[in-house]
Amino acid sequence: MMKLLKALVAVSAISAGLPAVAQDKLVVGTEASYKPFAYVLPSGELTGFDVDITYALCKQMGVECTISNQSFDGLIPALNAKKIDAIIASMFITEDRLKAIDFAGPYYVTPGLFIGEKGAGLELSPDALRRKTIGVQRGTTMADYVKDKLPKARIQYYDTFDAATLDLVSNRIDLVFADSVVIDEFLASPDGANYEQVGEPVYDPILGEGAGIGIRKGDDDLKTKFNDALAAIIASGEYAEINKKYMSSDIAPK
Repeated sequence: MMKLLKALVAVSAISAGLPAVAQDKLVVGTEASYKPFAYVLPSGELTGFDVDITYALCKQMGVECTISNQSFDGLIPALNAKKIDAIIASMFITEDRLKAIDFAGPYYVTPGLFIGEKGAGLELSPDALRRKTIGVQRGTTMADYVKDKLPKARIQYYDTFDAATLDLVSNRIDLVFADSVVIDEFLASPDGANYEQVGEPVYDPILGEGAGIGIRKGDDDLKTKFNDALAAIIASGEYAEINKKYMSSDIAPK
């Protein structure tokens, strides 16, 4: 069954522009440039924690799923336009997003982290970061946090996390702020060898209650199915196996 579901990824690019289908066949939107949560293998196949969790949830619900790889800031408009049925894309639950869509979950909880060049001596305060440039992914809660808490800093917006770290390595920006697991993945890579965590992990209401499964408002039946499926894969141990496959820290909702 899992192989059948994974075969459907090949048509994800086609599905991006099509209307969402009946509830026994779901189109799930993600943004696959956010390793280890969702990324593209050299073969073109989508992989990552979010991808495997999507397949596990759909299998538990007994539905066929196609994953549609889209830009992060286009996911909510696509959901409300009924081009996709759900969002599983490390999208954190916030009051602002709850005005536009509903959420099942959260399906994981992590803090945010800043990173900068080793030995740069940067401090996370408005005055210390005056005229420093912080890279964030466009449309994320991390972007909202920097704008609110560090108003004297310059903010550089990127379509992907990889684009932000590329500019960091190229000395075009001073810091990057993102999800802790994604940051850890970068720091463990060759490109991250000269960079380090700056300050403490950030837990703040602006960052939301954890990553949720985006659902259209009023789609209560699908929300219940996702919540029940999430509880089931956590209880069975399948969630923990997926978690361990992609990261060392336990990110399961408590």
